[in-house]
Amino acid sequence: MRKLLLLLLIVSPFGWGKTLLIMGDSLSAGYGLKTDQTWVKLLSDKVKDQADGWQVVNASVSGETTAGGLRRLPAILKEQKPALVLIELGGNDGLRGYPIATMQENLEKMVRLSQQAGAKVMVMEIWLPPNYGPRYLDRFKATFKTVADTTGASWLPFFGKDIALDNGMIQADGIHPTAKAQPLIMEAVWQDVSPALR
Repeated sequence: MRKLLLLLLIVSPFGWGKTLLIMGDSLSAGYGLKTDQTWVKLLSDKVKDQADGWQVVNASVSGETTAGGLRRLPAILKEQKPALVLIELGGNDGLRGYPIATMQENLEKMVRLSQQAGAKVMVMEIWLPPNYGPRYLDRFKATFKTVADTTGASWLPFFGKDIALDNGMIQADGIHPTAKAQPLIMEAVWQDVSPALR
């Protein structure tokens, strides 16, 4: 038994498998939804079915900011040892009017910490409601591509852009996607993530 365990560890440098870590806020934590309805759970099921040896770990927390994610990240990286990290943070920074420069700095630090831990990183673009004004919205939206370009991470377009205006896709708060929207979100993320899992 001991020899078998040693052999498995040698064959796979990631131990029992490779981990896709998701660091997000309520959009990934499934605010207002049952756990089995969320896009992350649907993605986890698809990863298990189509990406041999991979698992999804969801470390998302509703209300999380980039500062909070940055504080939590080192311990999570140490525990999970992910091969791929998807960062879906920034929305709460924007909703609370935090400085965009600070948000960018936090995201860049998260990316570099993940890269130093040996993980590939994907940064997801986030959109805000239109009432924040075009000038702020344009600067906010551009930050995520800037972070990816600066750090060498991959950039993922916002997963909600094609569902935001469809009936039944957004909860009454005007921000969080409904259960109906989750499979569409999952497929959008899967298209961007799946090449990195092969």
